[in-house]
Amino acid sequence: MTAAALAMDAYVHFDLASTYDTVADVISQGTLFRVTAVLAVVAGLLVLLVNRVWAPAFALLVAAGALVPVLLYRYVDVGELGPIPNMYEPVWYPDKTLTAVAEVVAVAGAAALLVLAKRRSGRAA
Repeated sequence: MTAAALAMDAYVHFDLASTYDTVADVISQGTLFRVTAVLAVVAGLLVLLVNRVWAPAFALLVAAGALVPVLLYRYVDVGELGPIPNMYEPVWYPDKTLTAVAEVVAVAGAAALLVLAKRRSGRAA
């Protein structure tokens, strides 16, 4: 579930990245989308392939790190933050909604995996 949600998040971010290449000062929003997508792919693979506590912890950070900005920039006009462009977009559209739902699922799934991994590591000690 977590890996699938991260894969969906990555797909949508890769798909939308070129649309946002023009939203830039120093770093384009498209570049940020590509970085988010790559991190989501890596996190999803780690969750599937690595049986260590840090794998779901990384996935949780990646998913939350994608969810917080989509919610923040939906409701708050933050403006530019250093090299990060103003990404305020006060609307919900299908791809944005899909990625937000995928990120919520990934956060919940990664958190559950992290709890389970910590319990397993506690028993092994």
